[in-house]
Amino acid sequence: MLGIDPDWWRQAAVYQIYPRSFADADGNSIGDLAGITSRVPYLRDLGIDAVWLSPFYPSALADGGYDVDDYRDVDPKIGTLEDFDRMVTTLHEAGIRLIVDIVPNHSSDRHEWFQQALAAGPGSPERERYIFRDGRGEHGELPPADWTSAFGGPAWTRVTEPDGTPGQWYLHLFAPEQPDFNWHDADVREDFRTTLRFWSDRGVDGFRIDVAHALTKDLPDQLPSQADLDAMPQDGTHPIWDRDEVHEIYADWRQVFDEYDPPRIAVAEAWVASDRRPRYASAEGLGQAFNFDLLEADFDAGQFREIVTFNLELSATSGSSSTWVFSNHDVVRHPTRYGLPPKAADEEKAGVNWLLSGGTEPQLDATAGLRRARAATLFELALPGSAYLYQGEELGLHEVAEIPDASRQDPSFFNSGGAEIGRDGCRVPLPWSVSGPSFGFGEDEAHLPQPAWFAEHAVERQEDDPDSTLSMYRRALALRRQLQTDETLEWVETGADDVLAFRRPGGWVTVTNFGTVPAELPQGEVLLASGPLDGDALPGETTVWLRD
Repeated sequence: MLGIDPDWWRQAAVYQIYPRSFADADGNSIGDLAGITSRVPYLRDLGIDAVWLSPFYPSALADGGYDVDDYRDVDPKIGTLEDFDRMVTTLHEAGIRLIVDIVPNHSSDRHEWFQQALAAGPGSPERERYIFRDGRGEHGELPPADWTSAFGGPAWTRVTEPDGTPGQWYLHLFAPEQPDFNWHDADVREDFRTTLRFWSDRGVDGFRIDVAHALTKDLPDQLPSQADLDAMPQDGTHPIWDRDEVHEIYADWRQVFDEYDPPRIAVAEAWVASDRRPRYASAEGLGQAFNFDLLEADFDAGQFREIVTFNLELSATSGSSSTWVFSNHDVVRHPTRYGLPPKAADEEKAGVNWLLSGGTEPQLDATAGLRRARAATLFELALPGSAYLYQGEELGLHEVAEIPDASRQDPSFFNSGGAEIGRDGCRVPLPWSVSGPSFGFGEDEAHLPQPAWFAEHAVERQEDDPDSTLSMYRRALALRRQLQTDETLEWVETGADDVLAFRRPGGWVTVTNFGTVPAELPQGEVLLASGPLDGDALPGETTVWLRD
């Protein structure tokens, strides 16, 4: 059972579940809340402190559930509010807290408010809840600006007015099915307060805030071009991104969070300059913010040390704890990133190369990628702060590249005409067993096709293998709780450019050899290693935990 600890989140291990791809209990090929509940013993044995649940709300899935029809309900394809309550209770009984995704920048175009806005017409209070503008040109036939959405294509879409004539345009920074809210509107602000209380009252322990840096916008009558918009500094005055006034919203939300005991927590997904991140993570605001720096780094000792040092300094500035993450629902899984040549990995960030080839060019070194990923994970789990893990990484899953175009679901694939593959490859349903139409995910085939090689990574195959990636994660998470100390570390000089070592209070030492040449293994009791050790030598691309 859970205790009342207001600081439980500071060094928590949080496991992200993409609900439609975790476990299917009702046999409709889509993961559901009952499926999650049935797998709580697995989550308990894994040793996590909390689950972060990606959107489970009613949705047309124009963006994998981040197009929300109703913020205070469950998509009937994946359950009911009663199923949600049962899941919360079961998680809490297992000592696992729950963080849910909130999507405040935009709703679905099927949302009740947006449908009201379409019916009400220009100048109405209903349209004030979103961002509507008259078009340019003699008859308003041109969009208000030439902006491009994050998923490709125009960021403005024209509507048909109630009388059937072409009308105004609405802003959507993402898919056309995701109209942006107008956060200057009082209705919007009050409705999200209601939503935060609705889920907090049902036992939710915290919230992950999607696109936290984009809520407030200040759009002049004459909108800048896309080129001018891109050239503007994001220093708190940008028309769209990371405006200072967004923190007024989060200060208001903090009052809501503090109505509960313990206070509800929140973590910001804010893609902002590093020196802008502490405001999102402040105690007066959301309390924590994602740090994606390790996710974007190469498997390189110098980069890792610089990133850790810098982010611990940022955490001291905000008073929060740092967050560490290598994989999530939006990026290529890190065993695959680490198994590609560095040049290919760089190109992959721009959406071209390996995925577009169906996983054939350049050649993936899957063995090396997993070895490096295991080493990076032990490095991450030893750091002070929160570790955010993504479902399936404990199985050593690689990105699935071999998905037929006809089976793809990510809007970026369709909006770019296939120039960007999108994120389906990291959202393929998990393999629980070595056989069956969906490897134990459900009774039938999964909603995204699973490759045959998933059988080698199935939970069933790994559970009793002491050398499996699943076993390593379980041992690491169990040890992590025993070794939990103050949120500090001390770098230990190794005399080798490719070897990083740091000590946590209490004599817990972590050593990672990022190179390929074996290094001297420090003195101490070996607690855990990411791969087999060789006597007194630390093999290349291996991490070891020691007690000195």
